[in-house]
Amino acid sequence: MKRILSLTFVVFTFYLSGCMESKKATSSAISFADNIVVAHRGAWKKNHLPENSIASLREAVRIGCSGTEFDVHLTADDTLIVNHNRDYAGLMIEKSTYAQLAATKLSNGETIPTVYEYLTEGIKQKTTMLVLELKPSIIGKERGRQLAEKVIAQVRQLKADRWMMYISFDLDILKRILELEPNAKVAYLNGELSPAQLAPDKIWGIDYHYNVFRKNTGWIAEAKKLGINLNVWTVNDAADMQWFIDQKFDYVTTDEPELLFELIDKKGK
Repeated sequence: MKRILSLTFVVFTFYLSGCMESKKATSSAISFADNIVVAHRGAWKKNHLPENSIASLREAVRIGCSGTEFDVHLTADDTLIVNHNRDYAGLMIEKSTYAQLAATKLSNGETIPTVYEYLTEGIKQKTTMLVLELKPSIIGKERGRQLAEKVIAQVRQLKADRWMMYISFDLDILKRILELEPNAKVAYLNGELSPAQLAPDKIWGIDYHYNVFRKNTGWIAEAKKLGINLNVWTVNDAADMQWFIDQKFDYVTTDEPELLFELIDKKGK
């Protein structure tokens, strides 16, 4: 009898533990906002926030964007930082240390974010995808590979992979990302290759300037047929936005996310 009771207790304990783990997994599930809006360098323009700042990231999340894009470079002392241009405060990022760059604050008083800081903030929420652009190196291809490797190492450290999409103008950087993370969402930016040319490399998406798609409209249907996701940058005019909405793009990257939301809302009414 004691043995039966003991066995029953063990079975019940395993069942209860399984239920708790299932509940924990459900509560931690990520569900990105169901819209096409990707805030370019965060949602910065309307409220005059610094581009690529923690504040612009938070604002993109607050207004409900499905994604927020940010740009990443590697400093001379191997720190991953968030900034669009190759230079910051008159210093070339790849040839400067993080301490040198951090000495100059952003316009809102923030220190130029490291990728660690940006991702740490980004994974506090579960509705907005983090679209990380890996900037091509001015030093050389090997430095670009190192950038990809350090980005993946940082994402793994923070367990942030479920939030991530990776984009780059450098196809070799994206290929290195896929070598390290075969299931990663990677999208190519440069615009000279058709979806069919990219398909053999397992590229998840094409993310081209809007003029590229206007000139190569056949690529839109081709991408959809091949199961390649469609994103476009940087669309700030209402008429252009409407065109890409009508073409049923998966994402539209914009400096004007609020305007894009207005157009989407009008179409839904």
